Parts: sequence; structure tokens; C-alpha cells
Amino acid sequence: MGFFARLKEDLDAARSHDPAARGSFENFFAYSGLHAIWIHRLTHRMWQNPSLRFPARLLSQLGRSWTGIEIHPGATIGRRFFIDHGMGVVIGETAEIGEDVMIYHGVTLGGRSLARIKRHPTIGDRVTIGAGAKILGPITIGRDSAVGANAVVVKDAPPESILTGVPAKWRHRDAQRETKPAVDPAEYEIEYHL
Repeated sequence: MGFFARLKEDLDAARSHDPAARGSFENFFAYSGLHAIWIHRLTHRMWQNPSLRFPARLLSQLGRSWTGIEIHPGATIGRRFFIDHGMGVVIGETAEIGEDVMIYHGVTLGGRSLARIKRHPTIGDRVTIGAGAKILGPITIGRDSAVGANAVVVKDAPPESILTGVPAKWRHRDAQRETKPAVDPAEYEIEYHL
């Protein structure tokens, strides 16, 4: 895919995911999420050449200062990825993100290990991640899932899941296939400590 076709695809993705998007001209200049993705594409390409890793890191940090979005150059990101609002997003080095994924501000795709291994999550195609959610460790979030705002996810989730809570629990997105009661009293248990 050519440069301009990819650019148009990014702008179309922004318009389709954000009802506040008024037009591609404005989005091109005003959307920090788009700017962060464009910078990441350049730094990710540089990262493939070991001699360019230092300048790639410098450029990604400049992008972080400019957009408020930190994406490590080593992260792998699919097409039509969209970050709405943007500020405070952190995407770690070994994170893998599928196609048509959308995330909101404050999302962290972080690690739980200091070892030099795959330590960041894998996000399936068409996943939506709510504001402030944290997805930690080398776990997999299945395609077509949705992660609720401020959820803390530390375990795998199958395709078509909805994940909510701290730590997050998943249920099937299709209520017809959900076998648990709609209200689980254990989830609403309140403990009082005097």
C-alpha cells in the first residue's frame, strides 16, 4: 500500500471512529493520535535496523513530548489503528496490536516482567479499549473484544469478550451465550472495615 493510500486510510479511520471528527483536513493537523501513529511508523521502520535504534528512540520520545502518547518503536501495530484523545497512552516494546483497534486516552499496554522476553500484551483485531484501562503482561485479548474504562486486565480473554473490573473479569459479548446470571452478588459484595 502506497504512502498516500495509507494516509487516506488513517484519516478515514479517524472519521469512522470519532463522531466529533469534522473532516480530514482538520484531522490531519489536529489529531494527536494520528500524529503518534505516523511517528511510530517511521520509528518502527528505523527500529528494524539495529544501527538506527538510538535515533528511533529519540524520535519516539520527541513524539511523546509532542503528542502525549508514548509508543515504543519496537511495538507492532496493525492498520487503521486509532487513538482517540490520546494523552497518557503508553504502548510497550513487545506489544502487538491487530487491525481496526481503537483505544482511548490513558490506556497502558504494559509489562509485568523485567526480563528481555515478550512481556507486553497482544491485542486482537477490532478490539476497543476504554479510557484508563491497563492491560499488563504477555496476555492475549481475543478479536472483537471490548475492555471497559479503568479495567485492569492481567489474564487472557477469548474472542468477543467484554472485560471489566479490577482485576478484570471477562464475559461473552453476546448475552445469549452468557451463562452466568446478569447480576453476580459476589461482584457487588462490599466489605466494611471499622
